[in-house]
Amino acid sequence: MDPRLLKTFSAVITHGSFSDAARELGYTQSAVSQQIASLEGELGVELVCRRPVGPTEAGARLMDHVASILLRINAARAEVQRAKGGTTGRLTVGICPLAATAHALRIIGEVARRAGAHELTVRTLPRQAVAEGVATGELDLGLVDGFALPDDPLRPSRVAGLRGVPVCREPVVVALPPHHPLAHRADLRLADLIDARWIDAPGVSAPLADLCAMVGDSPHLRVALRYDGHDVRTYTELLAGGQGLGLLPRFALAGRQDLVGIPLSQPELSHRVEALRVTGGPPVVDDLVASLTEPVERVERVERVEPVGTEIQPRS
Repeated sequence: MDPRLLKTFSAVITHGSFSDAARELGYTQSAVSQQIASLEGELGVELVCRRPVGPTEAGARLMDHVASILLRINAARAEVQRAKGGTTGRLTVGICPLAATAHALRIIGEVARRAGAHELTVRTLPRQAVAEGVATGELDLGLVDGFALPDDPLRPSRVAGLRGVPVCREPVVVALPPHHPLAHRADLRLADLIDARWIDAPGVSAPLADLCAMVGDSPHLRVALRYDGHDVRTYTELLAGGQGLGLLPRFALAGRQDLVGIPLSQPELSHRVEALRVTGGPPVVDDLVASLTEPVERVERVERVEPVGTEIQPRS
């Protein structure tokens, strides 16, 4: 299958419109129609219902695979380009909002200057976009965060061809305003919060669907509000306004008087940051990963192992 046809097919289904897909891709509407017809002819089955525009059963099944197919093709293309060797003097780092600590950003700048990179770009992106950007070569390095049990991998690290290197970990707290009835508790268990009102913010916190699976027999957590964004400040303002409970790494509440963080004792979640990279790449990526992981290495060498976050572990 021609990747260009798959990309066009994906755009049509995503937008539910031939004209909107044409506008996004820079084609004429007739060109989009011809490409869809070509793909259908190649596969011998109708993929798109024309009125209204949407996937047929076969089209829906193909759509389940398109994103991963295009990602693997772009990743392979990037791998070939990396094999050519050479350096460009440019460094592009993708970073999730909760991974963008002052310490991490300072390290990125220091290493880039030391390596002589004349053009440093830092892009704040959603978790999956960071992983895909590294896989396709758009990003030289990615910093992703996530909430996970001790032995579970972070979800963005599961993209094929990527290697996740632990950078830091931080205790997870239940964030709520000081006047909340639970604000005096020493710790909280997730199972005790089934009837509480929650803010579902999968872009910055732990998706509530994942938390529900951890609770066990209880059916679901009560969603009072869904925040479909990636801005940490907006999320914390919603929490401070009493719109619902939420989970955050402990450091995210530093200096705030309008929120308190109650440690989550069960399940034993931690907030983790990982550096995502591919094999090879410019030497500056090796230096970046080594510098970013120094705080974790120092913590693991001491007898008292305690989760820490990068923002409270400055380089000595």
